[in-house]
Amino acid sequence: MKYLVTGGAGFIGGHLVDKLIEQGHEVIVVDNLSTGIKSNINPKATFINADISERINREELCIAMENVDTVFHCAALARVQPSIQNPQKYHKANIDGTLNVLLSARDSKVRRVVYSASSSAYGDQKQMPLTEDMPTAPISPYALHKLIGEQYCFVFSKCYGLETVSLRYFNVYGERQAVDGAYSTVIGTFLKQKYDGHKLTITNDGEQRRDFTYVGDVVDANIKAATSDKVGNGEVINIGKGSNYSVNEVADLISGEKEFIGDRLEPRETLADNTRAKELLDWSPKMDLKDWLLPD
Repeated sequence: MKYLVTGGAGFIGGHLVDKLIEQGHEVIVVDNLSTGIKSNINPKATFINADISERINREELCIAMENVDTVFHCAALARVQPSIQNPQKYHKANIDGTLNVLLSARDSKVRRVVYSASSSAYGDQKQMPLTEDMPTAPISPYALHKLIGEQYCFVFSKCYGLETVSLRYFNVYGERQAVDGAYSTVIGTFLKQKYDGHKLTITNDGEQRRDFTYVGDVVDANIKAATSDKVGNGEVINIGKGSNYSVNEVADLISGEKEFIGDRLEPRETLADNTRAKELLDWSPKMDLKDWLLPD
């Protein structure tokens, strides 16, 4: 089978490309390397250096998608705080980029688009676990952009017959995750700080809880979403472990001295209800954060 992965030089996209190639598929990677790393690109993949948010690249995208069965749209400018600081840049990458991918997929007669959505679309909910039928309440430009991407996917399924499915990721971690800079996650940041002999920096009181989901499980969900005959009409599906840890608990697992650095706007808790993923994708997460951090 022939697949195209946008953002295939990134953390999740790179792992997805590796798995698809391991399974014997032909894979095209489209990435502008703005946040991705060239060393993440599997050498057996065909690499196209292009910015999906630029309208001038639409023709190139259409050519790249010829005879492609499924597009995995992983490309995005991620992370909440940088989007608050520069919403226009994030809008262009995340909304214009998604629209260009969907238009190109439609025009190239791609069968299905699997969209990397985000649990940040839920905002700061009081009721747990989070279910897909809850009203969304994004509290950052990034969260809003990812929600609009879901809605675009739904509309393209209804208006144009393009099969789509949106996977809402919950705090993805694993090998090759970013460990510093604006795009690092809390686990990557903590591991780098511990390695460098620094204190682990914690915002708020550290009791905010997160559903941490292993990248290998996320890759598995993407592949199942591409092949399941129960999806394709713009469905939104949680991809999360279904359990959570506080930031303080994560710091304790990593065994580093803590330093509290002030308050930040963020949800108090995330916890995925992954019932829909089990029903529609036959997907269940396998890795727990504690087992990954503290292997036998």
